[in-house]
Amino acid sequence: MEASTPRYLHNMTPAKRTVAAVLAAGALLALPTSVSAAVRQSFRALAQSPELWATVDLCNTPAHPHTIGIRGSMPTDGHPHHTMYMRFLVQSLDATTHQWSDLGESADSGFVLIGSGPSTRQAGRTFEFKPTTTAYTLRGVVEFQWRRAGRLVHLASHTTTAGHTSLAGAEPKGFSSATCTLS
Repeated sequence: MEASTPRYLHNMTPAKRTVAAVLAAGALLALPTSVSAAVRQSFRALAQSPELWATVDLCNTPAHPHTIGIRGSMPTDGHPHHTMYMRFLVQSLDATTHQWSDLGESADSGFVLIGSGPSTRQAGRTFEFKPTTTAYTLRGVVEFQWRRAGRLVHLASHTTTAGHTSLAGAEPKGFSSATCTLS
């Protein structure tokens, strides 16, 4: 399985992955097989929402050298009792194979509670790296979860893309990129 495949799919059989995963508008959207067609449709609409995204909003600035900032945005699913979580991961591009791979625990925030309620939420994390003599390219992956009473209701995953508006944390203000090059 490709390194950028979300961790929650790694332990599933290929048949279960096929049943559980729906690719919609660049978001990996997994649904339990027991949900109704109406619920599936609402989850597809959520996955296609322009409010569901990930971006690099900070990259090796004078104030934050050797640092990448990753920010995500997730819309509410319309259920006021559902809590929203994000997980921020950093991946590195292999210059020879052109494959992305996770950088490991030091570049993984784990799932972070973002909140609940009727509005879209944004959050971000920064990751600092040791300086090197060789330049390397990084990107982020944000995994999104909606939970009710601690149980997973819905999930999605996005790699970072450009052109998004961060409500906080972007440096310089308005910065949004798919990747970040450090050295």
